Amino acid sequence: MRRLLFMLLSVLSAPSLAQTTPAAPANPRVAFETSAGRFVVEVEAAKAPITARNFLRYVDQKRLDGIVFYRTVKVQDRFGFVQFGVQNAPAKMLPPIKHEPTSQTGVIHVDGAISMPRLAPGSARGEFTISVGAQPSFDADPTKPGDNLGYAAFGRVVEGMGVVLKIFDAPTSPTKTLQGSFKGEVPLAPVKVLSVRRAAA
Repeated sequence: MRRLLFMLLSVLSAPSLAQTTPAAPANPRVAFETSAGRFVVEVEAAKAPITARNFLRYVDQKRLDGIVFYRTVKVQDRFGFVQFGVQNAPAKMLPPIKHEPTSQTGVIHVDGAISMPRLAPGSARGEFTISVGAQPSFDADPTKPGDNLGYAAFGRVVEGMGVVLKIFDAPTSPTKTLQGSFKGEVPLAPVKVLSVRRAAA
C-alpha cells in the first residue's frame, strides 16, 4: 500500500516539476537596417559568450550606426564574404577581446555566418564578416601548424540573406584601396548601415 501511494504521488508531482523547469533563453536577434535593405542575425550568446557579448555591446551602444560594408571578397559566385565595422575609428572602438575558436564554441562558418576577423588571436575588436557560402577554412584546425585557431564565428543570418547577397554582388573598384590594403575588394558604392538594433526573437 505504501509503495502504491508513493508511486501515485510521484506521478502526480511529475507535471508540476516539468512546468517549473525554466526554458532555455532564446538567442538574441539583431536587425540591420541598411541602404540595401534589412537582414537579421541570430547571436549564439551561450556557445560564444565573449564574442557575442562584444558584438551586442557595439549594437547596444549604437557604435555600428552609420558604418559601411567596406570590403567584399568574391572568390566566385556565392562564395566569399563581406566585411563591415568601425574601421578602427578611435571613438567607436572597444577593447580587444579573448579569442573563441570554433573548436571551442562549435559555431562554425556556415553560409551566412557572422564572425570576427583578426590579426593575432585576442586582437579582434569591432570588425565583422558575413560568410557567403560555407567557409571551413576560417574554422580552427588544430592539425595545422602555427596559428591554427581560425576566426571567431558567433552567429548567422536568419532573415534577409538576399540583402547580404546584394551587398556581395555589388561592383568593386579594381584600383581603390583602404590605407593601401584590399585592392580590388573595395565597393564602388559602399552600402551604409543605417541602424543596428536588437529584434524580437
